[in-house]
Amino acid sequence: MKKLLFFSLLALLPLGASAQWAEIQHDEQKEKQWKSMENGPWDFAPDWYYWLMHNSYSGASLHWRWRGFHSGLYVEFEESDSNVKRIMPVRVTSEETQRQKMKKVESERQYIEELHKEEVLRQADRNVDLVYSSFKDDFNRMQNSISEGLTFCLTKSKGKMKFQVDELSRQNSIICQNISYLHKTGIGYELENAKRQKGYIDAKKQMEELVSRTAHLVGMAQSYYK
Repeated sequence: MKKLLFFSLLALLPLGASAQWAEIQHDEQKEKQWKSMENGPWDFAPDWYYWLMHNSYSGASLHWRWRGFHSGLYVEFEESDSNVKRIMPVRVTSEETQRQKMKKVESERQYIEELHKEEVLRQADRNVDLVYSSFKDDFNRMQNSISEGLTFCLTKSKGKMKFQVDELSRQNSIICQNISYLHKTGIGYELENAKRQKGYIDAKKQMEELVSRTAHLVGMAQSYYK
């Protein structure tokens, strides 16, 4: 009667429970094998089987051990006596190599990204003249002085100083053309503002010198043409 009741209860157990029980079974022999090949202790089971059948692979050897009533020959495993190597050192090296490759790739990506950002900023810088406004008033003031001075010289000398006036006008035209070129933006005129500023500074010095020469010519016209 007890046997019948036992088998009846066993039949009522769900298949999933049986399958789940099968899934969680622990295989100690396989665990020792993969731990030995990875980074765990160098140990295999069943030890006598490995000593007999896989001696060179496992590094198994017999040793006498005094253990009281349990003294006798015991199988021990030495990794140094094995003719195979662990997987873990190779895997660690491989993983480190992969990490270094990924690090290099990321470094190169960041470098390219920085170059791209820098080029975008340079392009934006070239497309807008941010410097001209700082020189515009000085240029206009000096151009008025030069224009008025040269006109005065022609009028005062009744055209006799035309050669000197034409020469100063020619030099002034070159300076103004250079300024105009520096001030242009767009395709074909991609110039950084730092270079524009240097060009404007040079042009301002040249224009100041031309103002001085014009003033000197005005003085001559006042002195020689009454």
